[in-house]
Parts: sequence; C-alpha cells; structure tokens
Amino acid sequence: MANYLLTGSAGFIASRVAEMLLEDGHTVVGVDNLNDAYDVRVKEYRLKKLLSRKGFTFHRLDISDREALAGQRSAISGQSLDAVINLAARAGVRQSVENPWVYVDTNLTGSLNLLELCRQRGIPKFLLASTSSIYGNDAPLPTPETADSSRPLQPYAASKKAAEVMGHSYHFLYGVDVTVVRYFTVYGPAGRPDMSMFRFCQWISEGKPVHIHGDGEASRGFTFVDDIARGTIAALKPLGYEIINLGGHETIKVNELIHLFEELIGKDARLEYGPAIQADMLASWADVTKAHDLLGWQPQVGLADGVKRLVDWYNAEREWARDIKTG
Repeated sequence: MANYLLTGSAGFIASRVAEMLLEDGHTVVGVDNLNDAYDVRVKEYRLKKLLSRKGFTFHRLDISDREALAGQRSAISGQSLDAVINLAARAGVRQSVENPWVYVDTNLTGSLNLLELCRQRGIPKFLLASTSSIYGNDAPLPTPETADSSRPLQPYAASKKAAEVMGHSYHFLYGVDVTVVRYFTVYGPAGRPDMSMFRFCQWISEGKPVHIHGDGEASRGFTFVDDIARGTIAALKPLGYEIINLGGHETIKVNELIHLFEELIGKDARLEYGPAIQADMLASWADVTKAHDLLGWQPQVGLADGVKRLVDWYNAEREWARDIKTG
C-alpha cells in the first residue's frame, strides 16, 4: 500500500480521488487552504466525510506558501510519500480574468513548490491536474493531446499550461516521473457550485432564473467525477512524462442539457439569455485514445445517468444545498 500527498483534498475531484484511494487501502495526506473561491460549505461537506475515514489525515495549508509546505517546521515534513497528486488549483475561467495573480500563485508557484518537494525528498511521482481550457477555440473535435495548446484564452488556462511546462523541466533535469491529466468539464454530486451542472440543478429545482451566456448552443463534453477519479488514479503508474486527456464520450449543447434537467427534476426552467462571455470556449470534446492505450481507461458513466445521480444527491441534501451560493 502507498502513501499519497493529495493537494486540494477538500475539492470536488480530489475528495473523490481520496475516497477511492482509501477504499483500496492506501493512506492519504490531504492538504487544502479551504479558500472561498466558491461557497466553502461545499468544501466543508466533502472534508467532513473524509475526516471520518481511516487512513486520512488533513493539514490546512496553502501550496503557494513554500515554507509552510516544505520547510523543516512543515506539518508534512516527516511524511514518507510515494507520490504527490496535485489537484489543488484556483479554478474558474471567468474569475481568472478579474484576478490573474492568484491563479499564478496557486497554479504555477504552488506546482513549482510541489515539484521542488519531489526533488528534495526523492518522491518519484508527480501528477498534475490540468484543463481542456488550454486548447483554446481552434482545436479539432474531438481534441487530441497533440492539438496546439500555446494560445490559451484566459489566465486560468495560461497558468495551467505554465505548470505543465514546469513539470517537464523537472522531469528532464531531475528525473521526476510527471503525468499531466487534462480534465474536460467534470460534474457530479457535491460538485462545484460555480459551474453549470450544479447551477442548473439548483436553479431549476428552486424556481430561480436560469442564466445562460450566449444562445445556449455552446457544447461541452461533460465527464462524471467517478470516471475522472478512476483515470487520475490509473495515471499514477510510471510513465516518464506524459500528457493525457480525461474526458467524457458524450457531448451536449447547453440548451439540451437544461431540457434534461427539466425532465429529471419535473419543473420547467425560467430561462434568461445574456451576452456570451469572451473567455468561454465554444466547444470541448476529448479524444481519449491515449488514456485508453496507456491507462486502460475509458469513461463508463453516461450523461443521463450521471445527471440523474447529481439530481438525486441534490434532493437528498436539499435542506442545505438550496442555500449554496452559485456565484
């Protein structure tokens, strides 16, 4: 059994990765700064579930704070680690336009601090969560890893691209085994409340206006969180330096997605259309051939099933989830 350092452990994807690792008998050292990028009550909900699990320990710290992470007085200074799984990130395409500095601090400087931790302690594996947003607007669909990623549309994607490149330099110079997993829009129970899936579920359930940027014809390849977590864990194997897409096999337009929620919730949406946002991509759809070939991975949860699981979770947790701020 292995011992993993998992950053962003109160986050949506990381908390599910932690649960799966613990179920397999591994131990997980979780770190998170519990920032208020979105309603912290969702993070506290996820963290509370993890703290009840055997094999999980938690430290509240910021990966952009080098001394807190790697100094002699660090809470994790005595840990023997088999891999660093860096799922901590300042996420949010639109918010990064307003405050790019915090994205550089967490996504780039934080990743550098963790790579340096691997070098100093001889930790053999570093896994970095990246994003499909780095492909920009001109990518072929479905998008392979070889597509151009040199022209990201916003600071969020730019900071993730920079972290990928920094990872390659540490692989080249110091032999750290680095795998970058590029996630395509992830959804599921206890997901991020600032993203469309949670928003649509809450807004329609509670009779709130459903705000749509643009005409609703933008499309996304959504991926259920369990599939993403499985792929992330599979990518912990030694690979040298690899970039691997993890994404869903189904795409859907925003208008069609809203109709699916209407059917599952049993209510009509109060639609309000507004101007499109320049930072948003028009479409995303992953080519996951490489994930299949290298990891034996492919998505298993269909979109209709996954959305139903989200709606069922929301109904079960509605007493508090209805009050979550969606940004």
